[in-house]
Amino acid sequence: QVQLEESGGGLVQAGGSLKLSCAASGRTLFGSTLGWFRQAPGREREFVAAITWMSGTTSYADQVKERFTISKTSAKNTVYLQMNSLKPEDTAVYYCAADLPAYGNSRYASNYDYWGQGTQVTVSS
Repeated sequence: QVQLEESGGGLVQAGGSLKLSCAASGRTLFGSTLGWFRQAPGREREFVAAITWMSGTTSYADQVKERFTISKTSAKNTVYLQMNSLKPEDTAVYYCAADLPAYGNSRYASNYDYWGQGTQVTVSS
């Protein structure tokens, strides 16, 4: 089992920045992909970004590319999502997820085995 705990959400004005953290515990993340997804009211959960634990290879949704950066600190078993130039349409609950072992497309929520409780991000205009 892997437990994931997100933090860092909040209220920010458009154009501002936030940094989300996801602390993992319970078992090794060797062979995993860690991802961030988000879900706005009335919408389906959508892929934001992902990073492979061993190689650090990253991928991003087109709508956040150049604005968001996913990173990790292996020693702390923590994944981060730095969000810059935030827009009102970025408002959502952001979830951290782990695909372990990872062998599917990291953009599909159905491939992920473990999920955090989510953290709210609200961007005001």
